[in-house]
Amino acid sequence: MAVEKASLAASHQTRLQKIVLGWDYLRLLAQSKTREKKRKKGEEVEFGPVALRNVPETFSSVKDYTAVFEPLLLEECCAQITRGEEEGGGLECHMAALTHWEKANEFYSIKLAIRTEIADQFTDNDLLLLSKEQLGGTALPTTYAFALVEGRESQQILRLRTYLDEESGNDEARRTRKKTILKFCAALQGSASAWWVTKLCNLSTISREFVALSGMGALPFVDVILSGRATELTNLSHQATVHTPSLWNIPLPLMEHLKNTHNESQLQAIQAGLSRQPLVLIQGPPGTGKTQTILGLLSVILHATPTRLPTKDGSLVVQARKECSFEEKMDSWLRASPWLGNGLNPRDAVMPLDGDDGFFPTTGNQFRPEVVGAKRKHRAHVLVCAPSNSALDEIVLRLITSGLRDEYGKVYTPSIVRVGVQAHHSIQSVCMDNLVEQRLSSMDRSTVSRSGSAGAERDRIRVSILEESAIICSTLSFSGSSIFSRMKRGFDVVVIDEAAQAVEPATLVPLAHGCRQAFLVGDPIQLPATVLSTSAVKLGYGMSLFKRFQKAGYPVQMLKTQYRMHPEIRHFPSKEFYAEELEDGDQVKEETTRPWHEYRCFGPFAFFDISGEESQPGSGSWVNIDEVDFIVVLYRHMVGSYSELKGSPHIAIISPYRQQVKLLRERFNDVLGADAARYIDINTVDGFQGREKDIAIFSCVRANKGKGIGFVSDYRRMNVGLTRARASMLVVGCAESLKQDNHWTNLIVSAEKRQRLFKVKKPYHILFSDESLASMKKLEKEKKHSQLAVDISQNEIVEVDGSHSQIGVFEEGDAADGNEDMDATYADYDDDGDE
Repeated sequence: MAVEKASLAASHQTRLQKIVLGWDYLRLLAQSKTREKKRKKGEEVEFGPVALRNVPETFSSVKDYTAVFEPLLLEECCAQITRGEEEGGGLECHMAALTHWEKANEFYSIKLAIRTEIADQFTDNDLLLLSKEQLGGTALPTTYAFALVEGRESQQILRLRTYLDEESGNDEARRTRKKTILKFCAALQGSASAWWVTKLCNLSTISREFVALSGMGALPFVDVILSGRATELTNLSHQATVHTPSLWNIPLPLMEHLKNTHNESQLQAIQAGLSRQPLVLIQGPPGTGKTQTILGLLSVILHATPTRLPTKDGSLVVQARKECSFEEKMDSWLRASPWLGNGLNPRDAVMPLDGDDGFFPTTGNQFRPEVVGAKRKHRAHVLVCAPSNSALDEIVLRLITSGLRDEYGKVYTPSIVRVGVQAHHSIQSVCMDNLVEQRLSSMDRSTVSRSGSAGAERDRIRVSILEESAIICSTLSFSGSSIFSRMKRGFDVVVIDEAAQAVEPATLVPLAHGCRQAFLVGDPIQLPATVLSTSAVKLGYGMSLFKRFQKAGYPVQMLKTQYRMHPEIRHFPSKEFYAEELEDGDQVKEETTRPWHEYRCFGPFAFFDISGEESQPGSGSWVNIDEVDFIVVLYRHMVGSYSELKGSPHIAIISPYRQQVKLLRERFNDVLGADAARYIDINTVDGFQGREKDIAIFSCVRANKGKGIGFVSDYRRMNVGLTRARASMLVVGCAESLKQDNHWTNLIVSAEKRQRLFKVKKPYHILFSDESLASMKKLEKEKKHSQLAVDISQNEIVEVDGSHSQIGVFEEGDAADGNEDMDATYADYDDDGDE
């Protein structure tokens, strides 16, 4: 079976290689520019002879599914190939020598000698441009072709594969391609061996996704993937509570532990999987304990026992035997083991003469059997995946440090292996290479040498470790590597974390190994998958399988209790993005209240309206120097006023734009010195997803009139940016510009109604003068003293300490209860510092 799957995967890879290696690089660049112009004009975008289609919510057949996704995947592949040239031509060309070539079936096999100092730049599945002329010069190359790195024969010799055949397309494209092929073949046969080689991208991920997509018909529960609809039992499990009977039973001690350490929505998410329905979706908004839920879920997966199984007609039959009384159990035990009544085992009455029957006493007491250590046996083989190495390593680290719970509710660390590259140093103990070295060091070297080559022995050990481990952790892409295809034991369950951050073909890769159940854990309201092709994004290729199912009405278990943010930070995201379903965990407000909250401008939430000026310094990214200047002033006043913020990185600064992040880092290096990174964490919104800090400052950057705010308007990026802080979320942006977007308008209106909007002008330090801070502190004290509780959005009567108060919504500049200092929260400072 494994050989058959490997052969089928190889045929799919060969087909993809023919498609990609048959493309003309220069024509791809021209097509990319043309498609971008068409996209901006709203015209239909095509890839070759096939028109790209929108991704629908459901599909009628496997053929329909592949007809939609395959052209989009190839379009994304094209975008990856042309990315380097479009971003400014930062591609490096290297001189190389062609040492050998030959025709191998439909491909050409080429051996290329490269310099030793650049050898590490090339890896298997790298897509190269092989040309006689250097790319990036004044003239375009005329003799060129794509080549794929197949492997190495030595440190300096690369084995390449190329496909010299006419690609599909119109007559003009075919004529151009034919001329290029003839020139390339003539150059191969010539005496000159000097060539130029340029690395364009790596096709490993694209290849694995293409193979999974091509084998779509053989995937488990393919009908559910196509329809996006839940079965009747899935709907029942969606409505389940922790007390609902299921097809699998959680041992009582384990269940008691889960109830003590998980909230109701987390338990419901875990319980939803006990019906063993093929797909379970768990949505984890920021701070709701998504990783904690995954650990509980894995404990259940490994230790739950079956209670009922569905029959062919859909009815349920009890698989477990009848529960016996204590007397019946004793009677059965005595009949099966009669020596229990008199204390003598009849097998011990006659001692063996020579020990051939296995009686070998090895302890001082010959009547006590030897205790033999044995590995824990698990009922399930689990594959845990995530789209990125960082997200995966977060789960692995929690598995190592926190462990799981067994059927008795006791902590233990299951057998884990982390496969793949770029693993964090904190989890090296469970990485595949480390485990292989440990096993090799414990083996007899002579045995290894007799068994064959060292490489073959290492591969055998790798497969053995994969089959023996209870939990295998891999990125989505690496789960499609060849090492998995050599396993004899498949996976029972697949758990995918950050599932909403992966394109749908990427999610298919781990499912291709076969499993009876998959859990997709993520949040479609946070960052989406990274897709380079703007055409593919527009047509829905960036939509995850999780999001498509959610749109199709598939039941989703949502975690609703958040433990990260102060309630005033949680207020807006919950209302705007989660239909006000988020609630605060016990003691969240107390645990996230800080001394600096005595000043309204320091949190828990504040919006600083600054009329800055955006600029684009040539890199395509945007910067706003005014926001940088203000953030430096804000940081200095906070740290200068509160000593606990000094010396440790309690503060993060995030921005949607890399160039703004670069500028902020440079400025803080000037202010704090070379050790600035130790005191303040500065990163992009994308780079900060999944992380949190006590204080987060969000630099919005965009400031213009009617020109739009770019991807700052992406509500998912907005949601991530606004939920990174535990205690203080401070937003810096131009309110007038941001109001071009509805979500940002709602945030600004919310800030105004909560008296948390501050209009500031130069010089910025005036906002934090002693008089201004005293005014804000007085207002905050009076607010706490009056113990007002305001439901701003509904303007309703609320109960405070057993009494009722009618609260009105304050407009900008209004005073509450005759408090004339209310205007201070909206202080508009001029250049002279007068209010």
